[in-house]
Amino acid sequence: MEKKDPFVLRHLAEVQPELWWLDSDPLEPSSHPALIGDIGADLCVIGAGYTGLWTALLAKERDPLREVVVIEQFETGAGASGRNGGFCSASLTHGFNNGMRRFRSEMRTIERLGRENLDAIEATVRRYGIECDWERVGELRVAVAPWQFSAMAEEARLRNEMGDHVEVLSREEVQARVHSPSYEGALFDHDGTALVDPARLVWGLERACLSLGVRIYENSKVEWLEDVDDAVRVHTPYGAVTAARVALATNVFAPLVRKARKYVVPVFDYVLVTEPLTDEQMASIGWRGREGIADAGNQFHYYRLTNDNSILWGGYDAVYTFRGKAKREYEFNAQTYATLASHFLKTFPQLQGIKFTHAWGGAIDTCTRFSPFWDRAFGGKVAYVLGFTGLGVASTRFGASVMLDLLDDVDSEATRLAMVRRRPLPFPPEPFKWFFIRVTQWSIRRADERNGRRNLWLKLLDAFGLGFDS
Repeated sequence: MEKKDPFVLRHLAEVQPELWWLDSDPLEPSSHPALIGDIGADLCVIGAGYTGLWTALLAKERDPLREVVVIEQFETGAGASGRNGGFCSASLTHGFNNGMRRFRSEMRTIERLGRENLDAIEATVRRYGIECDWERVGELRVAVAPWQFSAMAEEARLRNEMGDHVEVLSREEVQARVHSPSYEGALFDHDGTALVDPARLVWGLERACLSLGVRIYENSKVEWLEDVDDAVRVHTPYGAVTAARVALATNVFAPLVRKARKYVVPVFDYVLVTEPLTDEQMASIGWRGREGIADAGNQFHYYRLTNDNSILWGGYDAVYTFRGKAKREYEFNAQTYATLASHFLKTFPQLQGIKFTHAWGGAIDTCTRFSPFWDRAFGGKVAYVLGFTGLGVASTRFGASVMLDLLDDVDSEATRLAMVRRRPLPFPPEPFKWFFIRVTQWSIRRADERNGRRNLWLKLLDAFGLGFDS
């Protein structure tokens, strides 16, 4: 194991394995009962994270008379929805470049739908009075090596032709915004990203659902689905829901439709949060625009200011465990926290001595195309969307909307997209899956160290349309 710098480790001396978002928040709602007995519904949604709650909310907005039930195995927002970094991005394809590689002919439409989706989220936040610290501040994708900066001008040109609002910033321009000696330049997306408190957003969506008559049951793990003529029976330990339609919003947890399991794997992502910065520390880093920031490398960090001027710093390592188990004990990783702290101090050396107060991790559902995919089962009575790959705060709403279209047999602009109609390539079975992912991660790391040059393994993946780059 790599020996860690004691100077860096001192910054972690007071860190607690807790979610910053859940630290004594008065807006945390009351719990809901478990499902006891048998009930009926027009639509049963499995999972009470972003995807599930957006599905329930949109279903009631489309048809207020529709009986909607949400079943959650833990509590609302217990998974990725309550523990992410709060980057609410317009991208539906895990970044423009990833989308261009896979859906080039559709990207103009996909980019427009992504912007419309983000605008609709903002309108929902306002309409239901959701207190989630919404800030439409945009995002800086910063180059920390010259090779990362070289292609940004062409990306900006293409994106602006498709209706985006991005500009390239020189080294001097980006460092004037945020004072880090590591920046070589940046791509600034002015309005394509909002920052939110992710836990408050999921709680606000929960309240909005309840206000429209959605019933939510917690601590009710769905054990299996049963096909019953013109409906599906959703079985839990103490009861069941018989519903005409079922929407699966299970994210990283084992899909209830067996054929979906080969398409997704869980990888663990980790986050640190600092103590609040003093006025002097804030002056030393600038950052008056409060933009979200992400590195432009293949292995990248993402970071942002919270409402009390703490810095949330995450990403870089994506940890996959053999057989892809999403266990709670994997949510704390001391070695990764030390790596993150070291990189933080290289980015902001003027903040040496600052304390990290919170640290946590969580599982991300990823697929081989790094963006969501959809499918149906049980003769079209069940639909699901999976594979958001860590960029789901906003795209889950789009995913939910498309899932409802599929369940309701709606021929929409979205359902006609190849992105929606096609599935990603599946992962191989174990132990080949573990080998495949580990070799790919090693190759990506090597590409970052070699000015972006991709080795034969990555070129082979590119040839098969996998195109791993993060």
